[in-house]
Amino acid sequence: MIITKSIARFARNTVDCLQHTRMLKELGVDVYFEEQGIHSKQPGAEFYITIYGSIAQSESENISANVKWGKAQSAKEGKVSFHYKNFLGYRQGDDGNPEIEPEEAKTVKLIYERYLMGDSLVGIAKRLEKMNILSPSGKEKWQSSTVRSILTNEKYKGDAIINKTYISDCLSKKVKTNNGERPKYYVEDNHPAIIDAGTFGRVQEELARRASKNKVK
Repeated sequence: MIITKSIARFARNTVDCLQHTRMLKELGVDVYFEEQGIHSKQPGAEFYITIYGSIAQSESENISANVKWGKAQSAKEGKVSFHYKNFLGYRQGDDGNPEIEPEEAKTVKLIYERYLMGDSLVGIAKRLEKMNILSPSGKEKWQSSTVRSILTNEKYKGDAIINKTYISDCLSKKVKTNNGERPKYYVEDNHPAIIDAGTFGRVQEELARRASKNKVK
């Protein structure tokens, strides 16, 4: 027997709830929902599971809509949510705002300098590995995609784009890149910059130049 607090905790939607209780039933496993007092093996249990499952799904959708509205309002007001985990160069200050992490900032500046000096993304990654510098996720191995991400992230010049990605719906929880489906907001001078605007702009031009050159080849 599987004992669960409620149908809402067992599954986020009615289809999943019925599918899994049926699968477990075939294996001889009973699911007991404490809050509703229902055993999945009871006669007529599917009818009640469907009703309570629909209510749970509706509640989940309402919560998701409220959260989405709250995030949209925060975005309009220019409030930037900063994720420090796996993000090189910044840490949360005592006042709750981003502040520069000096040692990590040196690595960020090195990446920008080497790229403008002609190093490739792969070359920079290998250089960082030889220098025993850990990646943003704390790994010894650097990926060229990580280097590119650092070179294209506007946060390093003190700005921020809000709503780069979004969750498609509360059921699948799939994260999608925002290509105009939702409003985007650009916030200038949101936090201290590691890279000056001129250097950042030259790097973007160089990235575009190299990309164009590769396509011709």
